Amino acid sequence: MGKYSLEGIDGNAFSIMGYVSSCMKAEGKSQSEIKAYTDECMSSDYDNLLYVSICRIEELNDLQ
Repeated sequence: MGKYSLEGIDGNAFSIMGYVSSCMKAEGKSQSEIKAYTDECMSSDYDNLLYVSICRIEELNDLQ
């Protein structure tokens, strides 16, 4: 398991986006990269938000 995980995070959409945004910030991602992530999350439904968030977490863990 990597440094970051959605396991144990509240399932609320804004909680998930907040957590992933914080992880991205901790890894030095720019505000524009974080905004692109949140925009992509909000572009569709909850399933899309989960998919996008899981992908970002996996990308961040691959940096380790």
